[in-house]
Amino acid sequence: MDTNRKVILYIATSLDGYIAKPNDDLSFLSIVQQDGEDYGYGTFINSVDTVIIGRKTYEWVLTQVEEFPHADKTTYVITRTERKSIGTTHFYTGNLKELVLNLKREKGKNIFVDGGAGIVNALLKDSLIDEFIISIIPVLLGSGTKLFNDGRPEQRLELLTTTQFEKGLTQLHYIIK
Repeated sequence: MDTNRKVILYIATSLDGYIAKPNDDLSFLSIVQQDGEDYGYGTFINSVDTVIIGRKTYEWVLTQVEEFPHADKTTYVITRTERKSIGTTHFYTGNLKELVLNLKREKGKNIFVDGGAGIVNALLKDSLIDEFIISIIPVLLGSGTKLFNDGRPEQRLELLTTTQFEKGLTQLHYIIK
């Protein structure tokens, strides 16, 4: 297997571990919006050529922008409903673990896990995420969609970097130990 191709979760969460407020509300992310600051996203997105995203997250993104932002990447929307591909965006109904293992065998850049929580936790159950870049938003939401669910194997991590930003966001970059 090509071990150079990593599966990387790049995501933002509240300090208490929620990636969305109830009803998939992501308005809390605006707390840290700052002109000219992308929190390393530009550099990160250039390091990937493949995106894995859940159907609900994909559909939410489409309500926010006119054009899917990863249209230049090979994207797999994980869904239960068969649909025809749109350009390089494929609607995948097969086994997620098989997809990821096959992608890791191919030559290419890294693989971006763009959410949502169901996809993240399915990948964690099979220990398929190699790196975590988690941006902590300085807010306690109290409820919503949890980033990490119970019922997955323990995984030891090694902290690579911690970066603090002016608006209070702290970004943690871990690799699997």
